[in-house]
Amino acid sequence: MDKSSAVLLIFTGGTISMSEDSSTGALRPIDFERLQDFMPELNDIGVRFKSIPFTPFIDSSDMNPDIWEKMAMIIQKNYNDFDGFVILHGTDTMAYSASALSFMLENLSKPVIFTGAQLPIGMLRSDAKENMLTAIEIATAYENGQPIVPEVCIFFEDTLFRGNRTTKKNAEHFNAFNSYNYPPLAKAGVHIKYFRSYIHYNEPNLKLKVRTKTDRNVAILKLFPGITQHTVEAILHIPNLKAVVMESFGAGNAPRKKWLFDALKSANERGIIVVNRSQCSTGTVEMGRYETSLNLMHAGVLSAHDCTVEAIVTKLMYLLGEFSQPEQIKQKLTISLSGEMTVS
Repeated sequence: MDKSSAVLLIFTGGTISMSEDSSTGALRPIDFERLQDFMPELNDIGVRFKSIPFTPFIDSSDMNPDIWEKMAMIIQKNYNDFDGFVILHGTDTMAYSASALSFMLENLSKPVIFTGAQLPIGMLRSDAKENMLTAIEIATAYENGQPIVPEVCIFFEDTLFRGNRTTKKNAEHFNAFNSYNYPPLAKAGVHIKYFRSYIHYNEPNLKLKVRTKTDRNVAILKLFPGITQHTVEAILHIPNLKAVVMESFGAGNAPRKKWLFDALKSANERGIIVVNRSQCSTGTVEMGRYETSLNLMHAGVLSAHDCTVEAIVTKLMYLLGEFSQPEQIKQKLTISLSGEMTVS
């Protein structure tokens, strides 16, 4: 790492920010000074740090758009003073936060790396130290004056993923995340190997635009065999509802029930945007491939292609907040805004 590099650590909370109380055995939050005690390596890697801790720390389960906005505004305020940004975050909703920031930080040309841990940093076998040090190294990785990975990413265990392609897959093991429909951006071993053909590069001279308006009137409708008309109608008639992510079967299929077609068509006519996402981790929605998804097209349902649920939910929140016309939102749902889906 370049000794002149500067990194901003945004310390939101999560397991990585905990240590075990020696007297009670209970986990408690630590501050950045205590973090440095656990990680003396931070003083030896030649990088200038500034830490901004959230007060109080945010449990990952309590994450929400207000906190995403706070993160984005911190990055905007400090954008010109740092080479990269590392966000320490709880693992449970990290993929949602990374996806949200990928839409909020338009024209991003610096690394924003999320990381965390499955075990608290104060524990002997914690994965926190390696995750954090490697995330810092990636955030300061420049070549010919340009960052190697100017994206919102998640680094965990030994792999760097595009943030809006990532899902938490494991609550037990250290390899907690995966990107099922997009290749990793880097692998960390003795050396960090970057896969540059998969990394997205914006025009570096474009000015960063931070878009923080969101609308939370989004719901998820997960189909299952035997789902009732009452259940579907109840979700589609939630007060102030603006968009629904419908999680369908396989390549985007749904039961051929007339009441389901009528309910979705009626929702579409009321201005509610319905987006079809597969329940499968790998693969893409192919609307119209089977007769069972052809009905959905006729009802006005849109395809989420190979988006993760985290990406499509946060994309809808972002689009509903930034744009008022349903047709404009629908048009933007058909294109990849920040590498979140593959559109053929």
